[in-house]
Amino acid sequence: MLVGMIDSIKNIKTIRTSIKALERINNVYSSAASEIKVNVSPRKLYFIGRQGKLEILYVAGEHNNKAVVKPHVFPYLTLTLDPRGNMMRKNQHYTINELGFDFIGRTISLILGKDKDNLAKNLSYLGKHEHNGYSCHMIVYETKTFPYYEYTVQKKETATSIAYKQSINDYLLRTKNDLFNDFGYLKEGRKLQVPSMYCKKAVFYIDEKTMIPVGVSIYDDIGLFENYEYSNIKINQPFDEKEFTKEFKGYGF
Repeated sequence: MLVGMIDSIKNIKTIRTSIKALERINNVYSSAASEIKVNVSPRKLYFIGRQGKLEILYVAGEHNNKAVVKPHVFPYLTLTLDPRGNMMRKNQHYTINELGFDFIGRTISLILGKDKDNLAKNLSYLGKHEHNGYSCHMIVYETKTFPYYEYTVQKKETATSIAYKQSINDYLLRTKNDLFNDFGYLKEGRKLQVPSMYCKKAVFYIDEKTMIPVGVSIYDDIGLFENYEYSNIKINQPFDEKEFTKEFKGYGF
């Protein structure tokens, strides 16, 4: 079932969807609602917060690969920011580069790859359920143990590069080591506590028609770490080229 979902994600060219996110930040849950448009390749993205307080436009290769950001609050300045910089990443589990379903597909591949020897006992199919208005297959991954091990920071490593190398959750690594706002190189030789797996538990609701996830919940050893709900999903519908320009009708840049 999960392999079918990964294959379906690989066939996505364009996405329009609404997202409700719940993320644990500094031990407090933060919720947000947004709408996104994504052209997968070349990467083009438009994001607007549900309250209309923030708009983001990103087109690969433009503005030195930076995002155009428009906060609709004082002082109402349009900014050009690095998607991986501290201003855009602060208090966020992920960057705009992870918006869309391709990142979910890669994440599931990481989970399955790191625990391939135990999938028979750690992966469960819980039948069909209604979720976000979709008829879905419910799949749960859960490992009984979730130990952390000590990792020594090497030269010119960041929390993100370590997470990528170890196939683990970036923000979970930050949470465990108080690296919430540290996006530069870490001190060589520093000792970090690194989770053994991407997560302790993951719950997926997969639309039976499209085989696309409409709900994803990730848990660590404490409890719910992050939850994402998708609705109004439109896959592989062509965009007007102007939809990824600041001048598109209805945008506020």
